[in-house]
Amino acid sequence: MTAPDIKSPRILTFGCRLNAYESEVMRGHAEAAGLADAIIVNTCAVTGEAERQARQAIRKARRENPTAQIIVTGCAAQIDPAGFAAMAEVDRVIGNEEKLRAASFLNIDAPRVAVNDIMAVKQTAPQLVAGFAERTRAFVQVQQGCDHRCTFCIIPYGRGNSRSVPLGEVVRQVRTLVEQGTAEVVLTGVDITSYGGDLPGQPKLGQMVRRLLAQVPELKRLRLSSLDAIELDADLKRLVAEEARLMPHLHLSLQAGDDMILKRMKRRHSRAEAVALCAELRALRPDMVFGADLIAGFPTETEAMFENSLKLVEDCGLTWLHVFPYSARKGTPAARMPQLPMAVRKERAARLREAGARVLSRFLDSQVGKTASVLIEKQEADGRFLGRSETFAPVLLSAGAVGAVIGARITGREGDNLTALPLEQQLSPAA
Repeated sequence: MTAPDIKSPRILTFGCRLNAYESEVMRGHAEAAGLADAIIVNTCAVTGEAERQARQAIRKARRENPTAQIIVTGCAAQIDPAGFAAMAEVDRVIGNEEKLRAASFLNIDAPRVAVNDIMAVKQTAPQLVAGFAERTRAFVQVQQGCDHRCTFCIIPYGRGNSRSVPLGEVVRQVRTLVEQGTAEVVLTGVDITSYGGDLPGQPKLGQMVRRLLAQVPELKRLRLSSLDAIELDADLKRLVAEEARLMPHLHLSLQAGDDMILKRMKRRHSRAEAVALCAELRALRPDMVFGADLIAGFPTETEAMFENSLKLVEDCGLTWLHVFPYSARKGTPAARMPQLPMAVRKERAARLREAGARVLSRFLDSQVGKTASVLIEKQEADGRFLGRSETFAPVLLSAGAVGAVIGARITGREGDNLTALPLEQQLSPAA
């Protein structure tokens, strides 16, 4: 069978929203360098499964494209460059800092492995992304790296210490995207609530967001990626209450709901603080919904400890869950703690997902009959349009245009999708 002809650089992205953003940066660099036959694999290291999937994708890419140049980068490649370089399918390995440089794609005589000491990097160079392929929202990097050392997390060793992008560069990026028609921007980073600690005057995330919205009044919608529950500043909380363009959907990095496990994870918040934060933000914005990262089966977790995490889903009203069975990462303190059997971790993860599904179902039912503002993302095969409401709920519409933000009345549910009619199609406000 003849291998398919590659017409443009192909990017395989694993992991977080920051990786999605950086993949677009690399797409621009690779296209400018004329790497039409390249496949760039942007890896993730957050779990062993993520790394396994990346290796599997590399092998498949080589089988299907025997003449393509395969370039591997991302967190897993930064942490274990020798391991990826040892794969016969891989042509080049570049680090997380190198992947954002145009020169890394222009220099045909570059070394096969180019991965520097990420901990030595002190600044984050602003990256101007011209647009996002096949997306109606765009991610903008405002921060990179992490100064915290959670016992389960290997990511600081792939990303380095925390570095912030100056506000002027963030404004420039967002303004460019809005001028190109982007309706919604997602601010992203590794630990964005630590934003500004390395900048003159040490502005907090809330101050940066307030100034960004003031300086780009044409931006219709703004979202924030994963937030550390203990680091939300007072100005950001005021914005939640006052700024309609800041979407009422926040994703919190909670990880667990038991105080002893949180302590062993080296998290900086308690269970009570997480519950109180959700209540406080809902009081400020009654339509607020929360997503959360939760880890099941952390070392030493008893059934009673797990039950505290399970109850957190209801106590905080967590609508959108990202649940991970604990994955031991070599080089982290948690990997040296007494481990639970994988079967227990998976079973507890399944129970967390079931709890999340119940909360999600209840939330979706509560939206029927309400109005929503929907950003239309794509047209489905049946002719309907799929978009996202302010609360990130998926909404199927009978009419619309991709990229438009339209008002709609929620009429029902189809599985995990809401169904709606554009407001201009309503016979009356109560229809």
